[in-house]
Amino acid sequence: MFDIKKAIADILESLIEPMDSKQIYDILELPPNPEMGDLALPCFKLSKIMRRSPVQIAQELADKLQGAEYIERAEAVSGYLNIFYDRNVFIKEVLSSAIKENSKYGSQDIGKGRTVVIDYSSPNIAKPFHIGHLRSTVIGNSLYKIFNFMGYKCVGINYLGDWGTQFGKLIVAYKKWGSREKVEKDQIKELMSLYVKFHEEEEKNPELTEEARAWFTKMERGDREALELWQWFKDISLKEFERVYRLLGVSFDSYAGESFYNDKMDATIEELRQKNLLEESEGAQIVDLEEYGMPPCIILKKDGSTLYATRDITAAIYRKNTYDFDKCIYVTSAGQILHFQQWFKVIELMGYPWAKSLVHVPFGIVSLGGEKLSTRKGKVILLEEILTEAIKKTREIIEEKSPDMENKDEIAREIGVGAVIFSDLSNNRIKDISFSWDEALNFDGETGPYVQYTHARTCRVLNKAGIEPTTEFNPELLSTREEYQLVKTLYQFPEKVIQAMDDLEPSIITRYLVDVAQDFNRFYHEHSILVEDQELKKARLALVASTRITLANGLKLIGLTAPERV
Repeated sequence: MFDIKKAIADILESLIEPMDSKQIYDILELPPNPEMGDLALPCFKLSKIMRRSPVQIAQELADKLQGAEYIERAEAVSGYLNIFYDRNVFIKEVLSSAIKENSKYGSQDIGKGRTVVIDYSSPNIAKPFHIGHLRSTVIGNSLYKIFNFMGYKCVGINYLGDWGTQFGKLIVAYKKWGSREKVEKDQIKELMSLYVKFHEEEEKNPELTEEARAWFTKMERGDREALELWQWFKDISLKEFERVYRLLGVSFDSYAGESFYNDKMDATIEELRQKNLLEESEGAQIVDLEEYGMPPCIILKKDGSTLYATRDITAAIYRKNTYDFDKCIYVTSAGQILHFQQWFKVIELMGYPWAKSLVHVPFGIVSLGGEKLSTRKGKVILLEEILTEAIKKTREIIEEKSPDMENKDEIAREIGVGAVIFSDLSNNRIKDISFSWDEALNFDGETGPYVQYTHARTCRVLNKAGIEPTTEFNPELLSTREEYQLVKTLYQFPEKVIQAMDDLEPSIITRYLVDVAQDFNRFYHEHSILVEDQELKKARLALVASTRITLANGLKLIGLTAPERV
C-alpha cells in the first residue's frame, strides 16, 4: 500500500531530532486550502524540541527538502511547512496501487493472527424488531467488516435477549389474556400486544409483577410448562428476526443468547465467592463498587435469580476461553454505559488481565418525533415495515426512470435497503437520532443511493470503453484540478479505514464515500473520458477504475452492495 505521508515523515525524521517518523506522521495535517499544499507540518509543535521559532524551523526544513523524493517543492508560511507532492509520482502510485490491489485496496494485515469478538444487534425475544434495533445491527455489522478487512479473524455474536423476567411477564399475559390460535395467526404482533397489555394491567395490579417473577424463577428451575412456552415464543421471534437480517444482508457466527449461559453461571458465582468479591446486601448478592465511584453490581437477587450482569460476566469468560479474543466489542445503546463499566470492573477485580480488552461501543438513542421508543407502551416502528417501504419506493422510481431495466426487484432491494442503512451510518454513532420517514427514504443529496449510483456510473463508463484499465498510463496527462483532487481523495481511503477501526466509527467511511462520489461527479461533468486521444483516455480510465474500486470496497465495509446498474 502506497503511503506518501509516511514516506515524507521518514524523510523528515532525519531532519527533526529527537522525533521519530511515527510522531511526525501524527502531526502532519491536510491544509484547509489545496493551494497551500498537499501536506502541512505545523512547526509551532516543534519549537520547544528544536529550540527555535516556528518560522525559523519551517524555513530551515523547506530549504532542506528541495529536490527530495516525492516532493515537488516545500514552502515556509507563517510557521507552517507546506509540502507539495511530486504530482506525477503521486498520481501514478495511488492509481496503480488501487488497480493492482483491487478488492484488497485499503486493507492491511494489522490484525493477522488476532481475533475480535463483536456482540451486536442482540434483540429481545418475543418483542418486535423495531427501528431502535437498526443502530446496533448496522454499526456492529460494519465494524465486523472493517476489522475483517484489516486482517482480524472476526466472530459476530447475536447475544439474543432470550432470558429474564420479561418472559415471566409474557407467560402471565399469555395465560391470562392470550390464546394459541391468536399467537399462531399474528405471531410477534400478538406477543407484543400481550406484553403491552401486561404493563397496562401491572400499573393497576402490582401483584402481577410477583407472578411474573415467579414464572421466571420456574424457568430457571427447569419447569416444563414454562420452558415450553419460552421455546415457542423464541421460535416465533427467530423467524421474524431472520427475515429482517436477510433483508439487511446481515449474518452472525453465533446466536448464543442469554439462555446459553444458564448452566454456566453457578461456576461464575462460585468463583466470585472464592475470590471474596461477593457481599450480602438486603438479601441480594453484590460486588461492592463504591470505591470506584459506582453503585454495587448485583449478581443475585434476593429470590436467587440472576441478572444481566451475572450473564454478561459469564459470557465474557466463556468467550475468552472459547475464542481467545484480542478484543471483545459490545455495540449497545449509550443508556447502558454504567452497566458495562460495572461488570467490566468486576472482571478486572476477578484478576483477569484481559478485562482491558473489553470495549463498549455506545450509540445514541433513536426517538420518534422526539419521544423515546417504548415496547412496553407499544410505541415502535417495525424495521421490516421501513425496509419494505424503502424497497417499494425504489421500485417505483426504477419503473418510472428505467422501465427496461433487468433485475428490477433485486436492484430495488439493494438500493432501498442501502438507503436506510446509509442514513443511519451517516450519523456519528453517539449522536441521538430522531427518526424521520422522509430522511430515511430520501434518495437525493448525500445518500446511499447517490453513492451507489456513482459506482454504477463508473461501471457504465468502463463497460462502454471496452478496454481493461491498466497501470501503464501517463500521469502527466491527469493535470486538471478535478482530476488531482479526485486522486487525493482516493489516496485517503486506507487512512480512513484505519481511522474508522481505531475510533470504532463507521460514519467515517460513510462520509468519506460521499466525498469520493462528489469529487468523481465533478470530474465526470467537467471532462470527457472516452476521448479520441488514446493516451489521455487510458489515463482517465485508470482514474475511473480506481474510483470504482474504492467505492465498491467502501460500500462493502458499511454493509451495502455496489450495483453495476442503477
